[in-house]
Amino acid sequence: MKKVTMSDIAEKAGVSKATVSMVLNKRDENISSDTRNRVLQIANEMNYIPNSLARSLSTKKTETIGIIVPDITNPFFSEMARAIEDVASNLGYNVIFCNSDNELKKENKYVKLLISKLVDGVIFIPGGKSSDNLQILINNSVPFVLADRYVEGYEKFYGVYCMNKLGVTKAVDYLVGKGKKKIAFVRGPHSVEASTQRLEGYTEAIQRYGLFDEKLIFENEFTIDGGIETTKEILQLKEKVDSIIFSSDIMAFGGLKVLIKEGFKIPQDISVIGYDNIKMSEFMEPELTTVSQPIYEMGKCACELLISIINGKAAEEKQIYFEPDLVVRGTA
Repeated sequence: MKKVTMSDIAEKAGVSKATVSMVLNKRDENISSDTRNRVLQIANEMNYIPNSLARSLSTKKTETIGIIVPDITNPFFSEMARAIEDVASNLGYNVIFCNSDNELKKENKYVKLLISKLVDGVIFIPGGKSSDNLQILINNSVPFVLADRYVEGYEKFYGVYCMNKLGVTKAVDYLVGKGKKKIAFVRGPHSVEASTQRLEGYTEAIQRYGLFDEKLIFENEFTIDGGIETTKEILQLKEKVDSIIFSSDIMAFGGLKVLIKEGFKIPQDISVIGYDNIKMSEFMEPELTTVSQPIYEMGKCACELLISIINGKAAEEKQIYFEPDLVVRGTA
């Protein structure tokens, strides 16, 4: 089947090819609405697909952005990615999704891929100490917005974050208010700056109550298996804990599985608090008490910020912070 061209549309619409080009490239200020609508209708009927490469060479824009996420199977990142795609689509942009699997080498490959695809900008959720990969974007003058996770040394660049320390502080305050004294904390990997900030929030809050015990601090990956492994470690402590704060809901799901299998009543025997408030947390049994991050709003904000930068309307405020809330349900 012959590919539909602008000339085909022009012939059917009874206008010049230049008129069709101006309409399809949205440079039609001096074209009547009747002509514009007729051209668009015919283009749609003929299933015209524009040559995006030729258009990008003309406009210097591809109307495409990239998003790099550390783990698309983690509902936190998939919920944020959905928000980004919703906003981008509404603003006329396409999205290329890249999943780094928390591997800097894979992240590096995707950064270079997105640059080669001439994306207009990138929303970057780091998989770890990602400064080298960010520098590639900077060296190639590609606008980017960091989301959710900090990268040390790049605080001056655009970013959308939640107040990690405050979230864990709220969790500790709530548990101590309920009379809990042996509160274990499961942090994420050292390579992720956000997990370090959550640990700082725990340490400062627990010290304020005179309950600090280094043996109650654990580390693992932001996965169900990470939660399972760490909870088994916690249960082997000589001195029993009465609460566990996990640095992600996914970790907490793994922890709950172990506790329930071992016959613990939640929260009577032990309280559990997660972090993120992904949609699945309210469908657990019992429902998970968790620190809520406004995931959709963060993704929405990151996308709007990036597109404003692309369009030369950069915001004065480079770092945007959202405040977390503690959502109390059935596990604490």
